[in-house]
Amino acid sequence: SHERICQYIAKESGSLVVSVGYRLAPEHKYPAAYEDCLNATLHFLQHLQHYGVDPARVTVCGDSAGGNLAAAVSQTLAGRSDLPRLRAQILIYPGLQALDFNLPSYQQNRAVPLLFREHAVYYSLQYLNGNTSNLEEVLEGSHIPPDMRLKYKKWVSPD
Repeated sequence: SHERICQYIAKESGSLVVSVGYRLAPEHKYPAAYEDCLNATLHFLQHLQHYGVDPARVTVCGDSAGGNLAAAVSQTLAGRSDLPRLRAQILIYPGLQALDFNLPSYQQNRAVPLLFREHAVYYSLQYLNGNTSNLEEVLEGSHIPPDMRLKYKKWVSPD
């Protein structure tokens, strides 16, 4: 699905682009996709010389669920001293939080095709464990204990 955009980015930026075909939900639950992306990135970073890539110029990128995976891989590798550091991460409409699906962006875009608010929650649940029986609870925000909601309110709130 992303071959043409990857080719375009490679051509226009003069870069080598590696696209990871990670395992998808619901057949493959979390952490399968994350492990695939992390393992591919580790392999690439360990073999940069083979690909003729400058270790100071490696960037990870992803869109939607891939944006989530790029962020997770970046965080995992941030403390590693045995590998080249990632130069940057590019996150295109990433799915980064599942604490509150009632934030302004979700409300403003709740009926915008292609990814309706309900679909975002449905796919998030598919990604995590394949069980969508608590979809309504997640939409309402009752899947998060009040003490956790209070703890993260500083970072995840309409304010």
